[in-house]
Formats: sequence, structure tokens, C-alpha cells
Amino acid sequence: MQTRDYLDNADALMARIKQGAFLTVKAGEAVNTMTIGWATIGIIWQRPIFMVAVRDSRHTFTLMEQADNFTVTVPAGSAHNKAVAFCGTKSGRDVDKFKECGLALQPGQRVASPVIAIPGVHYECRIVYKSAMDPALLDPALENLYPQKDYHTLYFGEILACYETE
Repeated sequence: MQTRDYLDNADALMARIKQGAFLTVKAGEAVNTMTIGWATIGIIWQRPIFMVAVRDSRHTFTLMEQADNFTVTVPAGSAHNKAVAFCGTKSGRDVDKFKECGLALQPGQRVASPVIAIPGVHYECRIVYKSAMDPALLDPALENLYPQKDYHTLYFGEILACYETE
């Protein structure tokens, strides 16, 4: 395990996130992961921040609302592309994604939510702010992305740890 600066190779990490990364959260004894393809990494309020967007119809949303932290695992390479695709199309309400995809969990170093135990870059974040998305923000051409009007909530997580595993 190698500790990293959270912005090391930010362009390459953002390109990989566009292909899919794992957002994992633990609330009580419940743990779920989902695929994210949108995120922002940067500095807000003089803190290193990882912002993720979760639709309110998702199982992960229910857990995020009960938790004060989350993790993001950005897979290295393409070995886990099938798991990324599966976790982006199935709900944790209906299926055990970890079992179905053969994904193991590894305890977080600084937060209660675990990381996915695969090679990649892992971010551990404490939720410092959240905000429901204002639909007025959308370009009308993108409204088709929300046929059920299940808009995202934006979660701003202060990055407490960033490291890479092989």
C-alpha cells in the first residue's frame, strides 16, 4: 500500500472514473457499493474534497443519508470492468453485489466505510456537506437523463486518506 497525494495523476483518475469507479458506504451493519461515473476532486473550503452524486432512488442514497462517510475505489486497469458494469446496473436492495462479483472488502483506515480490496486508488472521505441538486441547473437537453425526476444529491467528502494498492 502506497500513500498518495489525493491529486496525483488526477487527469488519469478522472478518465478512469468516467469508465466507472466504486462508491462504497456503510451505515450500521449495512454495506453497499455502486458504480459512479461522475465526480469532482479538488479544494473547497480550503479542504481536499471528493464530491459524488447519488440519485435519491438508489439504495446507496438511503445508506449515505445514515452515514457520515464514504469511500471511492478507482480500479487499476480493466480487470474489474465486469464488476463495475454489474454494480452500475443492479441494486443492493435486490442482490449481494459483493458475492455476485467476487468482491472482497477491506476496512477503511480512517472511516467506517470499507474499500473494495482490488488494485487501484482508494479515497476515504468524511461527509462535510450535502445538497439536493436543483433541476434548474440542467441543460434542457439533459432532462432525458431523469425520466423519473430522481435527481442527484451531491455529497462533498473531505478526503481523509488516499492510497494505492496493487
